[in-house]
Amino acid sequence: MYYSRKKPVEEVPDELTSIWSCSAEDCKGWMRDNFSFSEAPVCVLCQSPMVKGERMLAAVVNTSPIAMRTR
Repeated sequence: MYYSRKKPVEEVPDELTSIWSCSAEDCKGWMRDNFSFSEAPVCVLCQSPMVKGERMLAAVVNTSPIAMRTR
């Protein structure tokens, strides 16, 4: 018989997060603001400009050294 020793999964709290959303009506592209590399990003799916907005998302911290230098 198999007994799993996995730890119980912790629930990650949701928080209001700044995002960039694609401005094209037929595209669903978006990204978190703290994961973007430019001040005015373009959509990686359709190359349309992106607009700033907010969403309730799970709290995630970007620990990339590049992100730490630019912010």
